[in-house]
Amino acid sequence: MPWSAHSVVVARLRAAGCVFAEDEADLLLAAAEAPDQLDAMVARRVSGLPLEHVVGWAEFAGLRVAVDPGVFVPRRRTEFLVREAASRAGPGAMVVDLCCGSGALGAALAAALGDVELHAADIDPAAVACARRNVAAARGHVHEGDLYEALPGRLRGRVDVLLANVPYVPTDEVALLPAEAREHEARVALDGGVDGLDVLRRVTADAREWLAPGGRLLFETSERQVPSAVEAVGAAGLVAKVVTDEELYATVVVGERARGW
Repeated sequence: MPWSAHSVVVARLRAAGCVFAEDEADLLLAAAEAPDQLDAMVARRVSGLPLEHVVGWAEFAGLRVAVDPGVFVPRRRTEFLVREAASRAGPGAMVVDLCCGSGALGAALAAALGDVELHAADIDPAAVACARRNVAAARGHVHEGDLYEALPGRLRGRVDVLLANVPYVPTDEVALLPAEAREHEARVALDGGVDGLDVLRRVTADAREWLAPGGRLLFETSERQVPSAVEAVGAAGLVAKVVTDEELYATVVVGERARGW
């Protein structure tokens, strides 16, 4: 595309309030195969559709992850959760990605570790369909259903790494999220209940039953929710540890099932 086209796209994006207009213009120009397609894509972006939904993918932990309309867009800060999980496991691990959305976390962890047995689950059919495409390279399995109910019973007591990127936004604060999230991502992927920890408590309550001895549950939460999150982990019989990354503004809680009990 000529420079003039790039300038026009940047101008339209800036006028719509896109902070990174130049970078977004580069991606849109690269994705469009014809001028009319470019115009349509820019129009969708200007209307408020997340860039990832416009181009159909998101970059996450070095992977190009397919993201279908309505599916939760993986956040860059969540790469920290994947790194923490990778530092605590190795090839051959049994990995489960609950509330998997696009399947980005499981796919990224499998890519980092090499040969793993990967299972992912989500209650949203659109997310399940998207995740199946993203975990195919890792020969992963995606299950539709509510948390552990979706998983094969044979995984009980065998999971080495349990990733759970649960929704943790308090219900009253969903309306305060950027329009891109609240209008174009599934509510079930955002709303964590009154204090934001409803889904997390359900995950922690049964985690020990599914973890192998020495297995770990890892989830992301906000800094202010840490005390309640750690309490939930401890109540479930797991040993909690909190790790943070100030640059990404990310907080991860790790709950370990001690060996021997």
